Amino acid sequence: MSFIKEIEKRRTIYAIGNHVQQSNEDLEVLIKKAIRLSPSAFNSQSSRAVILFDDSHKKFWEIVRETLRKIVPEAAFEGTNKKINSFAAGKGTVLFYEDQDIVKGLQEQFAAYADNFPIWSEHSSAIAQFAVWTALSEENIGASLQHYNPIADEEAAKVFEVPSTWKLRAQLVFGSIEAPAGEKEFMEDSARFKTFK
Repeated sequence: MSFIKEIEKRRTIYAIGNHVQQSNEDLEVLIKKAIRLSPSAFNSQSSRAVILFDDSHKKFWEIVRETLRKIVPEAAFEGTNKKINSFAAGKGTVLFYEDQDIVKGLQEQFAAYADNFPIWSEHSSAIAQFAVWTALSEENIGASLQHYNPIADEEAAKVFEVPSTWKLRAQLVFGSIEAPAGEKEFMEDSARFKTFK
């Protein structure tokens, strides 16, 4: 399949389960390889990942649930609870981090670009997220990208022994595809692109 077809196949899948055919070990290798091969500014390789399967995956979403329980009004919590249940039903989660020591080191080394390194770090993280998401999709594994940071950062860092210099940027929850994605709508090209010849 061509790369463009793989990008087209990659969709946000909310209805996921834990019935994947691949072993945790095979998925770990795939995730690591996708991140390792993702480009980064100055080849900084600032992206970090905590890969959670099964009970550890469920533990992370329990942290998110209990954190949200403290801040979401009780009357609105049922909807929140259902959403967290849908994530916990999956096989795993990749927690994407950016190592701030790398960013600070580059700022010190290349002072003329100092303001740009945090931005470029975000670019690196986004590319790594997209690479993993597309690689999982190629294996017929559904995923959705979530952003429950910074509410769960502190507790997750304690439970999963995350270095203090790692900054959580996103969570990619994945699993078997239990229902397909809906139709995707696209805005008009004229509003999005300009081409000059």
